[in-house]
Amino acid sequence: MPLPQRIARASLKEQASSRSAVMDLHQYAETHEVTNQVPPLDGANLYRIDRPLQEWLRRYDGGWAERRLDDYGALAGGPLLAAGFAANENRPLLRSHDRYGHRIDQVDFHPAYHELMRAAIAHGLPVLPWREPRPGAQVARAGLMYLHNQVEAGTACPLTMTFASVAALRRQPEIAESWLPRVLAGEYDPRNLPVERKGGATLGMAMTEKQGGTDVRANSTRAWPVGAAGPGQAYELLGHKWFCSAPMSDAFLTLAWSDGGLSCFLLPRHRPDGRRNEFYIQRLKNKLGNWSNASAEVEYRGALAWMIGEEGRGVPTILEMVGLTRFDCMIGSSALMRQALTQALHHCAHRLVGGQVLSEHALMQNVLADLALESEAALALTLRLARALDHAEDESERSLARLLTAIGKYWICKRAPEMIGEAAECLGGAGYVEESILPRLYREAPVNSIWEGSGNVQCLDVLRVLGKEPEALEVLFDELDGGHGDARLKARIEWLRKALADRTEIHYCARRLVEELAVTLQAGLLLEAGNAAVSDAFIHSRLGEGGRVYGTLPRGLDVAGLLARSAPQPG
Repeated sequence: MPLPQRIARASLKEQASSRSAVMDLHQYAETHEVTNQVPPLDGANLYRIDRPLQEWLRRYDGGWAERRLDDYGALAGGPLLAAGFAANENRPLLRSHDRYGHRIDQVDFHPAYHELMRAAIAHGLPVLPWREPRPGAQVARAGLMYLHNQVEAGTACPLTMTFASVAALRRQPEIAESWLPRVLAGEYDPRNLPVERKGGATLGMAMTEKQGGTDVRANSTRAWPVGAAGPGQAYELLGHKWFCSAPMSDAFLTLAWSDGGLSCFLLPRHRPDGRRNEFYIQRLKNKLGNWSNASAEVEYRGALAWMIGEEGRGVPTILEMVGLTRFDCMIGSSALMRQALTQALHHCAHRLVGGQVLSEHALMQNVLADLALESEAALALTLRLARALDHAEDESERSLARLLTAIGKYWICKRAPEMIGEAAECLGGAGYVEESILPRLYREAPVNSIWEGSGNVQCLDVLRVLGKEPEALEVLFDELDGGHGDARLKARIEWLRKALADRTEIHYCARRLVEELAVTLQAGLLLEAGNAAVSDAFIHSRLGEGGRVYGTLPRGLDVAGLLARSAPQPG
């Protein structure tokens, strides 16, 4: 046989042998069967699966809004949950110039971001208490924000600032007359147009500068009157702001030095003649979390703005807005904790370890019950503040609100990162993977503690309120009502009275004091609400013999009841 034919025949044999080997190996292509996986929770109505939220909403006069929360709970657990993932996977981008070289200073957002904003504004999240001032309105609005923050917290920033701006704008009636109809319209219009051509508006805030941060009196931005000076008049601003969140808002409340001192101004993105204002975005911040929201460094180069409130009283004016944004930090942190708890409870209810459901293991029950206590205590304190805001015409409630804002902002926002980290650990490695949402919750958690006044600022604010308004402390102790008949709580209240009366080390010990105030208030609220399983476990672990990490609840508590209460099962 000629050589070429012998080679060809050998080649055919080798090919056949190779094909046979592949066929023999095909049986090993499937290396395992997928089992013991947790079913998805996507599509769950976040309101219906949250029994503590339902009960606390009713307790504080928000029951009339349950239909609204039920509707938004379905939306949040379904399409908005998916939109939250998409908005965080596609961060906002700054376009400083257009294709022709014109400066435009525009931030582009993914369509999912606009979907989230449109849904929230249509459902009244930034405006409900202003449009429908009735008992429980602040509580109902807090409940809606609680649901929204569980699936996407970045959009909460512009929603919060729009909500909080109303109090400051009302300081200047002629400005409020022009702006509030669009702020309260319930319409989302993200187009970069003069506000006169839009049906709805969102507002932002820009306070801090490079050299001062929290110390806004170190600001260097200056304001000069265009004509007449004083409240409601037009000024031109020259300077910068180191943090400006939601820079595509239609206007910003900001601070600048005028001849009469540090004053508050409303600075729109466009001038009355339709031209863009002299408002320049230098860059977007590359943040730890809060990815769907743009935060910018900006400059004012003769930007036109209008004075809001009394000249030289800019800080008190803008603090009306800041007080409400701090309240929303409490809502946001409480919401992040609830979503983390929901994920942990759901995972552990379906995952088998050693042939047993994870949530049936005693040690895991201890951890989950402890997390459930933390979540409900945060919600209780947050909605109690909402109730105080609903009754702001009452001086006692107004005093209590000033204290609760600083106490709650400090404590709840401090607890969130640790609590969410523990919840992620309940899922093991799955909790460290982005698809689980827990890494996003964990990245998001520190922002509420840092922004709108960090921990030390809140503690000093508590001391400031107590120093200027000593009657506020008595209002707080009246709220605690001597411990509601509980000896352990009564003893802690007596300790607090003595500690707060000792002014020698009060600044050095401020964090400890504010922590004790927060936990004591939470214990009182839970006790007063009447669920013995919850209040007894909280008081035993927080005021008694609990350990320093989650999962150290003492014996003798109704752990099964705590888990059943917070389990994400429709009631």
